[in-house]
Amino acid sequence: MFMGEYQHTIDEKGRMIIPAKFREALGASFIATRGLDQCLFVYPMQEWSVLEQKLKALPLMKSDARAFTRFFFSGATECELDKQGRVNLPNMLVDHAKLEKDCVVIGVSNRVEIWSKAIWESYFQQSEESFAEIAEKLVDFNFDF
Repeated sequence: MFMGEYQHTIDEKGRMIIPAKFREALGASFIATRGLDQCLFVYPMQEWSVLEQKLKALPLMKSDARAFTRFFFSGATECELDKQGRVNLPNMLVDHAKLEKDCVVIGVSNRVEIWSKAIWESYFQQSEESFAEIAEKLVDFNFDF
């Protein structure tokens, strides 16, 4: 399980350090792709396989399912860590998440997310203000604290 928030930087070549606590769980190679809310999603291979099966099960005749699957898979790339624990992110992913110098890497259960620090701070502030409302809506999904 991935959890926690870590501050990191990305260099001009798209290289950034993955937190040491996440490296072992991600494994030798993993998948990075466009995420929702203007971040990147990073999955260990095992979790990616589970997600791939779920996406394959979406109805091909539904345009939303086709669009989401295209968006998700077209941005996916297999990544590996170098000896310094860095990942080299492709330009298309860097551009999608508007990653510049300061980044935030967070653990979200079965995946890691990579955010621009500015976008994360804005998103977090907005979400924090409505956290109680969001929690109430989760009751609709049979979720209780």
